[in-house]
Amino acid sequence: MIEWNHALIILVLSTIVICIVIVALQHRKLKKTMIKLGQMLDSAIDGSFTEHTYDETLLSSVESKFNRYLTASVVSARNLAAEKEKIKELLADISHQTKTPLSNILLYAQLLEEHNLPNESRDCVTALQGQAEKLNFLISSLVKLSRLETGVFTLHPTSNAIAPMLEEAAGQFMSKAERKGVQFTLDSTATFAIYDFKWTTESLCNLVDNAIKYTPSGGRVQISVKEYDLFCRIDIIDTGIGISEEELSKIFTRFYRSPSVSEQEGVGIGLYLTRQILTGQGGYIKVTSTLGAGATFSMFLPREA
Repeated sequence: MIEWNHALIILVLSTIVICIVIVALQHRKLKKTMIKLGQMLDSAIDGSFTEHTYDETLLSSVESKFNRYLTASVVSARNLAAEKEKIKELLADISHQTKTPLSNILLYAQLLEEHNLPNESRDCVTALQGQAEKLNFLISSLVKLSRLETGVFTLHPTSNAIAPMLEEAAGQFMSKAERKGVQFTLDSTATFAIYDFKWTTESLCNLVDNAIKYTPSGGRVQISVKEYDLFCRIDIIDTGIGISEEELSKIFTRFYRSPSVSEQEGVGIGLYLTRQILTGQGGYIKVTSTLGAGATFSMFLPREA
């Protein structure tokens, strides 16, 4: 009986040892496979992944399928990079090919204005110049938009003072506001934020231009700044025509134009481009408005990288 118990104990211990060995071997095999999968992922991330021939008796079918998937992903990434390069060249070509004829049209229109023309001809020259300027603005906006969406150009946000950007916008639009009879005020500030000066200034100018454009004579446009812990807020406040509640969710979409402002010049790109520029550097934009009671567009720029 005792010998039987000893034999049973030995059998149980042997079974446990065998199980431990099997689990250890399986764990080692799984660990080896996971390490190789991790190496494949790392090489795929840094762009150095290349296809190898594996022995199916040593690697799982999952690893083999993963290999083929990563190979296809690398090929797709290369194709995408090539397509972006082609788009970049196309945009540069469009910009170059249209810049010269448009500049010539504007130049000839200005030369014609200097001559003594009949009133009918002068009206045609004025219309020609206006349409050429509109076409020039449209092409420029489309090129900028395409470059931004395809990643052809990148934003370079750095720590900058807010005041120079506000002064730049004021310098561009103060005379336009005065000609229209709109009071334009700018609050002083010593705030800093993280932003790309060139493109964020363009975003601000888009908002200021719209505020003046849609504010009737006798109204006012104000730029104010408020500091928060994480963001700097720039408000462009106007007493213009306002925006209806139904349109607030549409105004930042590409090419959207409200039926109420169809007679005003514009192509519906400015607000979309502004939002893309702000979100591309960690900021965002909000708007509050009541139809007939003006609007406030708020740009939020990060204060820390």
